[in-house]
Order: sequence, then C-alpha cells, then structure tokens
Amino acid sequence: MLRRRAHLGCAQSSCDYTYKIVAATKTPSSKRSVRKRPAVGQTYLAAPSGSSWIERRDRSIRILQVPALAKLPWLVHGFSTRPGGVSHRDGEKVLNLGFAEWDSRENVLQNRRRFQSALDASDFELISLKQIHSDVIHLLDAAPTAPCQGDASATNRPGLLLGVQTADCVPILLVDPKKHAIAAVHAGWRGTLQRIVAKAIGKMQMQFKTKPADLLAAIGPAIGGCCYEVGTEVAIQFQSQFADAPEWFDEFRTGDEPNPIQWLDMMPPGHQPPPKNVLLDLRKANRAQLLLAGLRTANIFFSDLCTACRGDLLFSYRKGPPWIVSVAIFCRSFFDLSHDLHGNNRRYLWLLAVPSRRSQTF
Repeated sequence: MLRRRAHLGCAQSSCDYTYKIVAATKTPSSKRSVRKRPAVGQTYLAAPSGSSWIERRDRSIRILQVPALAKLPWLVHGFSTRPGGVSHRDGEKVLNLGFAEWDSRENVLQNRRRFQSALDASDFELISLKQIHSDVIHLLDAAPTAPCQGDASATNRPGLLLGVQTADCVPILLVDPKKHAIAAVHAGWRGTLQRIVAKAIGKMQMQFKTKPADLLAAIGPAIGGCCYEVGTEVAIQFQSQFADAPEWFDEFRTGDEPNPIQWLDMMPPGHQPPPKNVLLDLRKANRAQLLLAGLRTANIFFSDLCTACRGDLLFSYRKGPPWIVSVAIFCRSFFDLSHDLHGNNRRYLWLLAVPSRRSQTF
C-alpha cells in the first residue's frame, strides 16, 4: 500500500477521518532556519540535509554550488539556472543549454560558451550524452569521437568536462575526493527505478577503487514530491523493487473531495471509484539509494529547490515548454587543479574569492 500523508513537502493536503488524501493545494514554504552570516560576496541557501548551497553570479548568469565541493582545489562543479542566456522564450532571455526545435544551434552554443566561461572552464570540451532514461553508464578516459547514448558518465582523467541535462529529472554529482574521480548522473523515474546512481557508484568502485564512505554526492534541483504526479502503475513498479518505496509517494484522489462519512463514499455496483494518482519524490528515492550504497548522511548535499515551483529560476518540462533545464558540468584541469560536474564550480580554488563573482540568496 502507498503511504498516505497529509503534509506534502511544499504543498499541504487535507483529509477526513478515513485518511483519504484530498487533492493538494500549494501553501507557503516554512521559514528557513537562521544561519551564520556569510562572508562578503557569498550568501547561503538552506538545504534539508543541514548543509548550505550558494548561488554564484557571473554577470546575469546564476550558478548553484555546494560549498563543501567548492573547497576541493581540483574540482569545478555547478548547476545552471534559467537567467543569463541569449535564447528568447516568452519575452525573456534564457540560458537554454540543450538543442531544441524552438531555439537555434548558434544560440545554444553561445549559451554553453557563456556558462563554461562563468565556470572558468572555457578551455575544456563539454562531453554530454544522448540521454535515453536508462541505466547505461560510460567510463571515459578520453573525449568520445561520437555522442554516447546513456544517462551517466564517470572519469578520473584530468581535462574532461562531463555534463548531464535535466528538465525536472534529478542531476546527481558523485565526487571521490581521495581518488579524484567523478560521475555525472541523470536520474529520471526510469533511471531511478533501474538504480542508476547505485550502479554508477559500483562502476566507480570497480574502475577507480572508490570507497562509498569517501564519496560526496550533490543532488541538484529537480521536480519535487509536491508536484511530480505519476500514475499508480509507476508506484506499483517501485513497490516491486524497493522496500522503502512507500516513503517516496503520496496518494491522492482526482475529482471531487470524498464524502465526510465513510459509507457514503461507496460506489454503486458497476461503477468505479475516481482514479487515484500519486506524487513521487525522486530526490528522496535517489538519496535512499545513496545511503543504501554506503554513503554517509553528512556527505549527501540535497537541494530542496523544486523546478516546477521555481519557474523564475529553473526550467521545468512539466510546467513549461519542452526546453532543456539545467546542465551539470564536471571537469578537472590538465594540471589536476579542477574538476566539474553540473556546471557551477570554478576551476581554481582561489578564483572563488574574485570580487566580481557575486552570490545571492534565493
């Protein structure tokens, strides 16, 4: 059975005494806890893991980063956002990083150049995948000569810039600070069902001798459990694979609210009750897989930003036109001084203090 809860992340539901969930309505998020005042040039975003995320600005481009990863001198990482590009959509300029029918190839390439420049990674070739919602993982020791199909890539080779594209799906960066190895993972519901992030960790163990307890993981912005509606057939598939699956779903009925008296909710013979839909929290599902794989709770940095709720900052496939949302970029320099995953870290540690780089809370 699906777990039925009255509280849905950034949405609130009501229920009668039969504990049947009524369709959710949005309510304001709870207050964020007060944190230590940040240093000049940086502000912090509260995250449910107890860590902080920062937003870094380069002109009009806004990049999301994890401070714990930014401290690594060989790592460049980041998560792109919507503002700051040359592409035009709905009367505004946006940083579209994925090739789409509505946008020109030159616009996308220029957006990518802008984004890489903001990351101080202009001298690296971006390696992206033809994503197919699979569990296919590529181990790279050189730039491929042709696009690879799959949904994750991993390397310990300096100079490679790995990327994944998401528009509601979950972008995940895995970093081994001891072996200087990284993996970029795209996890939609199909990839999550196939345990792609756990399999990526397994690949890193075999190829790079990674120990899961050493890994750092950044789970970037994605559609939240407040907004990601799926059919019951998806929930059934998850329940058949994961013992903890009921913790990742919320159930509600579509249509009118149920009658307050239980027996009045009974349907006449030959009639079916209103169809049930469920809300799936993909980030929570992937976090559970990381913990099961052996990562420490303190080493998982979880963004609570919902792409569907934050249309001002992020792209969403479900809440907007079919454009590509974020790109994750991971890279390491030829001098072993940088490494990036989703496109938001600087190549050199000391560049983090450059005054022209501004950060802001959102």
